[in-house]
Amino acid sequence: MEGVSSSPSPPPMSLLAELTHRCPLQCPYCSNPLALEPKTGELSTEDWFRVLDEAAALGVLQVHFSGGEPMARKDLPDLVRRAVRNGLYTNLITSGVLMDAASLERLSAAGLDHVQLSFQDVDEDGAALIGGMKGAQAKKIEAARLVVADGMPLTLNFVVHRLNVERIPRMFDLAEALGARRVEIAHTQYYGWGLKNRAALLPTRAQLEQSERDVAVARERFGTRMAIDFVTPDYYADEPKPCMGGWGQRFVNITPVGRVLPCHAAETISGVVFPSVREAALGTIWNDSEIFRMFRGTDWMPEPCRSCDRKEIDWGGCRCQALALTGRAEAADPVCRRTAGRAVVDAALRESDKTFAYRSYGCERLSSADTSDGST
Repeated sequence: MEGVSSSPSPPPMSLLAELTHRCPLQCPYCSNPLALEPKTGELSTEDWFRVLDEAAALGVLQVHFSGGEPMARKDLPDLVRRAVRNGLYTNLITSGVLMDAASLERLSAAGLDHVQLSFQDVDEDGAALIGGMKGAQAKKIEAARLVVADGMPLTLNFVVHRLNVERIPRMFDLAEALGARRVEIAHTQYYGWGLKNRAALLPTRAQLEQSERDVAVARERFGTRMAIDFVTPDYYADEPKPCMGGWGQRFVNITPVGRVLPCHAAETISGVVFPSVREAALGTIWNDSEIFRMFRGTDWMPEPCRSCDRKEIDWGGCRCQALALTGRAEAADPVCRRTAGRAVVDAALRESDKTFAYRSYGCERLSSADTSDGST
């Protein structure tokens, strides 16, 4: 591809290990692909052991075990133990609905460093509407209490959108009551199912501005007692955000079946071969594969990015967002006010729909009894 950078890149800081796409929830903002990977294709325990070994050798510092619901894998404690043995910081990103005292004890004994627990709302009805699972809220609250009682650091992640954004103050109240050390208020990012349901989920500008005030009040209230991260929707910004800290620079994502990606949504880019850890070493993929080099650095950039003084700050913005909104991954991120594509974003802001489609699982809908060690 013209413009591909061949300059060397430092090793990634973080690995997102998507262990499975199976999940008991069916959130309409899920950023996983519309076509989910089946359990039968998932990497085995030994595959993941090799990946973790190679990640550590490459220079990765952190591994985030995610999904779907990573606790659907019975081998999760073994994977945590292997990561810890390799000196990796371990974070579990979970819905919490499959967690009980026994499963947390196994993870703690394996050396798990941190739990990031997702919440769909603060109200049971709101949580059930978004997650599609009755009783999930009580399971999440119990999971949070178990983590805090264990002494493990806990982050609560609230995904906010038009239907729950006005309850942000109560989200902070719940986080304080549960003893969370960090809270992330993350507006829905519009990829995968989130993009499909954008017209129903994108907040109004007034709602966004109120959410900014609510977060500012919480930061003043909690000071250093609680770390607060705030992620706004790109659509209301004038300038794009850097894609994962720069495409192919700080982050590597491995799907349940072993494909290696520079970002979570990269598989939406057509005409590119996505390398697999089943066929090549992680270090070789990171350094030499086309998909990691194609938007790394600045040589690939079109105008106005190429001459912009922010090009090594935002790195051209999000490639997958550019693809989703303009049809071209190599285009300037249309969030930027300097681009002709901005009209597409402005049109999206005028959309409105009171209904949304749930993420559908078919035979992959997961119950609390449906777990697998992933072995082949």
